[in-house]
Amino acid sequence: MTPELTALALAGILQAAQFAALSVLANLEVGTKKTASPRDRQKLGGSLEDLLSVRTARLNRALSNHFEALILFTLAVTVVTLSGQASGFTAACGWIYLGARLLYVPAYYFGLSPWRSLIWFVGFLATLAMIVTALL
Repeated sequence: MTPELTALALAGILQAAQFAALSVLANLEVGTKKTASPRDRQKLGGSLEDLLSVRTARLNRALSNHFEALILFTLAVTVVTLSGQASGFTAACGWIYLGARLLYVPAYYFGLSPWRSLIWFVGFLATLAMIVTALL
């Protein structure tokens, strides 16, 4: 397995861990009756995120952000791998992306501004660099 694919697999595990952490905290805070429901706003009394504590709501947004970022990173890894353009540089970009995502979750959870946005940008830039490298 290439380093880029390894970073992608670990990013998938990170996403599963984020989901598990959010699920446990959300269930503890609002109960399974609400989290297992269809989550209709009128029945919940607002959105589910509105019912969560500030930090648990941040975990929810961090998870949503990872879903979005993982799409582009998966595209980058796929392009690099299938085109045979994997290199030390693209491997480093993959690890930088994963490191940024690992740092992003606690940065978001603890409300570290502007560091959260800077960490996100590092991961985004690493992903974009992989794509551009494959095209060159």
